[in-house]
Amino acid sequence: MNRRKIVAGNWKMNTSLSDGKALAADLASANKADDVEVIICTPFTHLATISQVIADSPKLALGAQNIHQEAKGAFTGEISADMLLSVGAEYVIIGHSERRAYFGEDNALLAAKTDASIAAGLKPIFCCGEPLEIREAGTHVDLVTTQLNEGLFHLSEEDIQKVVIAYEPVWAIGTGVTASPEQAQDMHAAIRKMVDEKYGKAIADQMVILYGGSVKPKNANELFTQPDVDGGLVGGASLKADDFAAIINSY
Repeated sequence: MNRRKIVAGNWKMNTSLSDGKALAADLASANKADDVEVIICTPFTHLATISQVIADSPKLALGAQNIHQEAKGAFTGEISADMLLSVGAEYVIIGHSERRAYFGEDNALLAAKTDASIAAGLKPIFCCGEPLEIREAGTHVDLVTTQLNEGLFHLSEEDIQKVVIAYEPVWAIGTGVTASPEQAQDMHAAIRKMVDEKYGKAIADQMVILYGGSVKPKNANELFTQPDVDGGLVGGASLKADDFAAIINSY
C-alpha cells in the first residue's frame, strides 16, 4: 500500500528562537529524502520566524504543538487556529500524552480541538497511546479504542482523511525504552482496523499512522519498515539536526 511517509519533530518546550532558527536551517539543508514529508512542530514563539526560514524548502512543513478549541475570546495565554494559520502553521499536534497527563486534557476536549483545527484548515496530528500500567494490564487496545472513539471518530469520512494519527506508547516517551518493532506493528495494525471498522477499508488503507516513543537513528528503519507504521513523531532526536536527518533518511 502506497501511503504517505511522514516524519514529524516535536521540539516541545526547547530551543531559544535563535537556536530554533539554526536548527530549522540545518534541517532544510540536511533532508535528502524526496518521498518523505517532514513536519517540524516548534514552540508558539518560533512559528512565524521559522515559517520564513523554511519558506524555500518544500520538503519541510510547519506544525504547532497545541491549540485552543475556541476561535477567539478571553482566554489569556491561549492560541487559536486562525492565529496558527496566520504565522504559517499547516499542522497541529492534538492530544499529546504530555497534554493529557500534565494539563488534564480529556477526550471531549480533544474532540473540540480537532474540530476547531479542521474547521480552520489545519491538519491535526492526533495522538493516542497507553501508560505503562495499562500496557502491563493488557488493556492497551481498549484504551486506545476509547481515545479514538471519543476524540476522533465523530468526524465525517471527508474530515477523517485530513488527520494523521500518532501512536505513542507513553511508557516509551523520553525514557529511552522503545516499543519493539513487533509491538509497534501490532498496535498500528489494531488502530488501522479501528479506522476500517468505522470508515471502511479504503480510508483505513490510506490513513497515515506514526509511531512516537524514543525514535532514534539506530531504530528508525526497523520501526518504519513495519507494514502499518508510516513514519514517526520524534521528540528528543528532532532537536539534533544530524540525528533527525538520519531518521528522515532511514527509509
